[in-house]
Amino acid sequence: MKKINKLIAAAVLCTGLFVQAQDANNPWSVSVGANAVNTKVSSAKGFSHRMGGYFNTSDYNILPSVSYLNVARYLGDGFSLGITGSVNKIDRFIAPESQGYTRYNPGDLSYYGIDGEIKYSFKEILNSKVVDPFLLVGGGYTFMGKASGGTVNGGLGFNFWFSKTVAFTLQSTYKHSFDQSRLPDVGVASHMQHFAGLRFQFGAKDRDGDGVLDKYDECPDEFGLASLNGCPDRDGDGVPDYLDQCPDEFGLASLNGCPDRDGDGIPDYLDECPDLPGLAQFNGCPDTDGDGIPDNLDECPEVAGPASNNGCPWPDTDGDGVPDHLDECPEVAGPASNNGCPEIQEEHVKQLNEYGKTILFNTGKYSFQNSSYAILDNIVKIMQEYPTSKFHIAGYTDSTGTDRINIPLSDNRANAVKVYLIDKGIDASRLTSKGYGSADPIASNKTVTGRELNRRVEIQLIN
Repeated sequence: MKKINKLIAAAVLCTGLFVQAQDANNPWSVSVGANAVNTKVSSAKGFSHRMGGYFNTSDYNILPSVSYLNVARYLGDGFSLGITGSVNKIDRFIAPESQGYTRYNPGDLSYYGIDGEIKYSFKEILNSKVVDPFLLVGGGYTFMGKASGGTVNGGLGFNFWFSKTVAFTLQSTYKHSFDQSRLPDVGVASHMQHFAGLRFQFGAKDRDGDGVLDKYDECPDEFGLASLNGCPDRDGDGVPDYLDQCPDEFGLASLNGCPDRDGDGIPDYLDECPDLPGLAQFNGCPDTDGDGIPDNLDECPEVAGPASNNGCPWPDTDGDGVPDHLDECPEVAGPASNNGCPEIQEEHVKQLNEYGKTILFNTGKYSFQNSSYAILDNIVKIMQEYPTSKFHIAGYTDSTGTDRINIPLSDNRANAVKVYLIDKGIDASRLTSKGYGSADPIASNKTVTGRELNRRVEIQLIN
C-alpha cells in the first residue's frame, strides 16, 4: 500500500510539472485525493434503503492517504472522457440479517478499481465560473479481496473552481455488480464510491510565457501584453509592434504608431517640416503666402509669387503691371498690349512728320542747314519717349532734275536723318530709310512754294 501511495504522489508531482506545457485549450485534467467505499447498497432491498446510509460515514471504508487518481480529456460541448484508478481497504463490510444489517471486518480486504467514465459538465449551461455540477456514466473492473468483476457505473459530483485551472472536486459513484454471490472473497458486491480531492486542468501552451495562451496569442513567440493579445509594444503607445511603423517611438494609433510633433496629421518620418504644421500636398510643410510653393522652397515665404521666380513676385520697376522680365520698357510705363512700352500718340506721329517737312538741306546736297539741327533734336526727344516704336524715314525731292539724280539724292538725305538720330542715341534697329526721288509730291512742282514742300523728309510709324 505504501508503494502505491508513493506512486500516486509521484504522479501528482509530475502532473504539477506537466501542467505548464500542454495543449492550447486546457483539455486535460488530473484529479487526486481520497476515496471512500460503502458496501451497504449491496445489502439493501430498495433504493431508499440503499441510499439511507449515504451520509453515514461510519459505514465508509477510507484510507488515510491519497487513494485515487483520475486523468480526463475534454471532448467538447461539456463532455469529457476519463479513467480513474483507486485503492482502498475494506474493513467495514455491511451484510444483511433477518432483522437488519450487520457490520463486520471481512479480513481487511484489499480494494482496487479501474474505471472509465464519460462526464457531462453543466458549467457552460449555468455560465458559472465557480460551481460546476456534472453527471457521469461508465463502467470498470473492481478487485475486492480474492474476487474481481466488472461494474456499470453512474454518478454525479461538483467541481468548485478556485481558479481557471484548479478546483476542489466531490463525486459519488454507484457501481453496480452483476455478481450474484456478493460475498467477501467470493464475489464483488455493488457499492458506492465517494471521491474528494483536487482537480488540476492543464494543457494550454504559452511558448513565450507572457500569460496569454498560444491559441489566443497573436505573437506566440514574443513576450507581450494581454491587452494587445500577447504582442509586445516596445514604445508603450498602445500599438503592437507588428502593426507599429515606428515601434521604437511613442506615436499615435491613427498614424500606425508614429509620432507627429507638429500635429498636422503627417507622421514625422514623412514630414519634411516635422516641427511646423503644414499641408499634406507639401509633405507637411506650410505655405504661408498661399502661392502654392512650400515655405522651405519659397525664397519669399511671406509674399505670393510664381514658381518660376522661386515664390517671389517679379519686379515691376515702372509699375505698369507688366513685370520687368516681360517688360520691354521696364523703366517706362506702358500697356501690356505693347509689352509694357508706351504707345506713340497720333499727335506725336503728326508732330514727327511736321518736323520732317521743316528739315532743310543745302542745295543739291544732303548736308543739313544749321536751322535743321533743333528740329532733328526735337525728333530725337519724341522717339526717346517711345523706345520700342520703329520708324521709316522716307526722302523726297521736287521734280527738278532727273530720277538718276533725284533718287540717290533723296536716299542720301533720308539716310542722313537716320545717321543723325542714331548718333543721338536712337537704336539703329528701330530705323529704316529710303529715298523715293520726286515720287508722291504733296504740292505742285510748278511753283517755287510747291517745290519747297515736295523737298521733304517723312517719318512714318512702322509699329
